[in-house]
Amino acid sequence: MPRTLSAPVTVAFDYTRSTGPVLGRFFTGLRDGVLVAGRTTDGEVVVPPPEYDPVTHEPTTEFVEVSPVGSVTSWTWVSEPVAGQPFDRPFAFALVLLDGATRPFLHALDVASPAEVTTGMRVQVRWRAERTGSITDIEAFEPAADGDGDGDERADGVPGTPRTTLDPVTRIVTPVALDYTYAASPEESAFYRGLAEGRILGQRCPTCAKVYVPPRSACPADGTPTTDEVELAQTGTVTTFCIVNVPFLGQRIKPPYVSAYVLLDGADIAFLHLILEVPAEEVRMGMRVEAVWKPREEWGTTIENISHFKPTGEPDAAYDTYSQHL
Repeated sequence: MPRTLSAPVTVAFDYTRSTGPVLGRFFTGLRDGVLVAGRTTDGEVVVPPPEYDPVTHEPTTEFVEVSPVGSVTSWTWVSEPVAGQPFDRPFAFALVLLDGATRPFLHALDVASPAEVTTGMRVQVRWRAERTGSITDIEAFEPAADGDGDGDERADGVPGTPRTTLDPVTRIVTPVALDYTYAASPEESAFYRGLAEGRILGQRCPTCAKVYVPPRSACPADGTPTTDEVELAQTGTVTTFCIVNVPFLGQRIKPPYVSAYVLLDGADIAFLHLILEVPAEEVRMGMRVEAVWKPREEWGTTIENISHFKPTGEPDAAYDTYSQHL
C-alpha cells in the first residue's frame, strides 16, 4: 500500500493592534530608551503598566519610570530555541524585578550556560541599537557590570537625557506564525498523487453514491467509508465566487481577481480555486470553466499543479444543476 504523504506547513500573518493610551506610553518609552511602569491604587508598580487597575477597574493614569537594572527572581533555561524566540542559541527566560518596580518583568537573559544564572543575580537591559517602539527594543537582559544599578541610566548611557521629539507609538505590528507538519489521509494522498499525474481524483460513498473531491475518508452525510476511487472531469461550474480587490502580504496575483468554488462535473461538492483569463466583473454563478495546468516540469503533489480555471465558452449551466451545492 502506498505510504501517506506529509508536508511542512506555515500559517503566518502580521497582527496589527492599536496601543491605546497606557501601552502606547510603555512602547513609546521603549523606543526612547526608558522603562515606563504603572502605579496601581494598592501601591504596586507594574511594568508593563496594566491598562486597568486590578482593584478599582479604572483606567491606569499614574506612571513612573523604573530602572533598567534589576534582580532575577526566577528563570528557566532554553536549551533548544525554536523559530521566533529571541536567540538561535541557548539562553534563559527570566523574571526580573527592576529597581523601582514591585512586580517582576519577563524577558530573555543572554548568558552562555545555566551555570551563569542564579536567583538574585543583578542584570541590566541591553537595548537594541535601532528602536521602533516594540518589546524587542530590549534585545535582552545581561549580567550587570560592577557598580551598575543606580537606576537612573538611560538607553544612551547618559543620565537625564531629554526625551525624543518623535510622535508617540500608537500602533504595533507583531508577526504571528505557526509551523506544523500536515499528514494527509490515504485518500488525500491518492488525490495528491493523482494531481502529480495530471488527474483529479475523488472518492465515492458506496451508500449514497455522492462523490467528494478532494476526497473524504468517510461520507459526511452517512459516515460510510468512501472506498471507491473516481476520476473526475476537468470541467465544472462556478457555484459561488468572490472578487478579491484588496491587496495583502504575500499576494501572488494583482487584484482584482476571482476566487471561486468550482463544482467539477460528476462531483457532489465544490472546491476552491482561481478563475482567470476573464475580466473579474464577467465571472458569474453557473459559468462553465475548465482546469488550466502549469507546465508539467513544475508539477508536484499539490493542488497548485492546476494554475487556475478559465471559461470554456459553453452556455452557463442551469441553476437547478448546482443549486444544492452552494
